[in-house]
Amino acid sequence: MTTLFAAFLASAIRTATPLGLAALGELVVERAGIINISLEGVILCGAFGALLGSTYGGVVGGFLGAIVLGIAMAGLFAWFVVRLRADQIITGTALTILAMGVTGTLYRALYGAAGAALSIPTAGPLAVPGLSLVPVLGPGVFDQPAVTYAFYASIFLLWWWMYRTLAGLGLRAVGESPAAARAAGIRVAGVRTWSLLFGGAMGGLAGGTLVLAQAGTFAEGMSAGRGFIAIAIVVLGRWHPAGVAIAALVFGAASAVQYLLQAAGLGLPYQLFLALPYVLTLLALAGVAGRTRAPAALAKVDEP
Repeated sequence: MTTLFAAFLASAIRTATPLGLAALGELVVERAGIINISLEGVILCGAFGALLGSTYGGVVGGFLGAIVLGIAMAGLFAWFVVRLRADQIITGTALTILAMGVTGTLYRALYGAAGAALSIPTAGPLAVPGLSLVPVLGPGVFDQPAVTYAFYASIFLLWWWMYRTLAGLGLRAVGESPAAARAAGIRVAGVRTWSLLFGGAMGGLAGGTLVLAQAGTFAEGMSAGRGFIAIAIVVLGRWHPAGVAIAALVFGAASAVQYLLQAAGLGLPYQLFLALPYVLTLLALAGVAGRTRAPAALAKVDEP
């Protein structure tokens, strides 16, 4: 039973890692008063960037390629929304569709009908000496790929930056009252642009994690709604880094339930549990976990 729980915990954390990375990036974006609906496309571009980068530069090149394409996609969104003041929802939806089409077309053009198969390098588990030997929790928490430890660190670093630095205070001010932030000398458009680029880097890293630390290959549309789930995680986490991390783990556990039940030998259809993350997404957005207070300027871009 202990081994089964350890395997479940490891699977939950592994599944939560890309969701958590994307959600932490989206947290910064939403704290600046923007909703990046194109996050789904950012993750998909990151996954494709990981494929390209790993083909020529190994695992490190793969993660770099994922981050670069994620930033590029977010930069395109920032140009339309922040600079040209286009509608966020329409722009994000259009860019997501564009990402699906472009990545699918380039994938077929570059890798042919057979695709990349399982030929790209991957990032294997990296056990932390001592901690990975702790009973039950050790194998699941401290025997993960390096990108998972980066996720752990980013939770604390983002909390410290948002609540212990002037730059973090400026970010929150922009999200609460752009006019007041502007009166205080803060460049609202600049803060929002840099927030979107950071969110793009984290979303791209999430896509790279899917390819390099989980699937070991690329597939068309492999983001599979994770961008929208990440947005729901931010809401469920109440726009706080620690809350977002916990919510990501909840969603990861919901996805890992299917493996636990299959290992337990129960005859329940696994498709039922595949739907759990999406059901949780709807429940989170409906506010069943309690009322949440979003940044006041969220989804409103008034002036560049």
